[in-house]
Amino acid sequence: MDDSTLRGVYTIAPTPFEEDGSLDTGSLSTLTNFLIDLGIDGMTIIGVMGEASKLTESERDRIIAGVVEASNGRMPICVGTSHTGTDACVALSKRAEELGASSLMVAPSKLAKSTDEALRTHYLKVAEAVNIPVVVQDHPTSTGVSMSVDFIAAIADESPQCRFLKLEEEPSPRKITQVLHANPNVKIFGGLGGNMLLEELRHGAMGTMTGFAYPDILKDIHTKYMAGDIDGATEAFYTYCPLIRFENQPGIGLSIRKQVYKRRGAIKTDRARLPCTPLDEETLADLNDLISRLGLE
Repeated sequence: MDDSTLRGVYTIAPTPFEEDGSLDTGSLSTLTNFLIDLGIDGMTIIGVMGEASKLTESERDRIIAGVVEASNGRMPICVGTSHTGTDACVALSKRAEELGASSLMVAPSKLAKSTDEALRTHYLKVAEAVNIPVVVQDHPTSTGVSMSVDFIAAIADESPQCRFLKLEEEPSPRKITQVLHANPNVKIFGGLGGNMLLEELRHGAMGTMTGFAYPDILKDIHTKYMAGDIDGATEAFYTYCPLIRFENQPGIGLSIRKQVYKRRGAIKTDRARLPCTPLDEETLADLNDLISRLGLE
């Protein structure tokens, strides 16, 4: 198992669609090359903000194959394979590995009443079925499942493939400290749109895996922080906090993100699949003002 590239800044990429809602395969290549050119450490596809729940099985295959082909080994590709059913999650995970995924992102299975033993079985079944790392996604807002610190620490010891954690339970900095105290071997990505990136790094995160549409800004912050330029990282973070905060609005965050990626030439349209909340003129005006004031045009 090669996990040497699972670190730093991973972008959770949007899934590009044509104006009619069909998959935009051409933009898969454009987006992948755009992120590679920015120097981003890795790309995560088919996540929550990649509209995973709105994709058919055949579309999943086309997305994975298209991104892996476009990357051509130049960037590691993490694939979201979450599913309510363990057997289905295993099947999706094996298929992603067959298509060239370098790692997987797996959220906990939703149960009427989740238990650590049920979660343990779910993750171990997935890990045993593949030969690539599994990023455990801890995001109670989207899954409805709260993972205990003890569970996270234990599963990382029991299965080294599962020692990677995408931690998004708020307050994330506090939980990062708790997890690393329980098991220093856990490798933690922050998330939450980059909202708490600076604090997450201070508390011991080794990177971030999130979908902010200016991942080059997050890469700059991360690079400076890891090089010991804490003041430089802090200044950059505080400069762009208003845009990070704005993009992270519940309900319209995806639409804002796609609009920005379209403006940056990474995807052809900002189309999201229904159901979705399109941007109104007032929100677009707010976005224009922010981008202009930050000199990002």
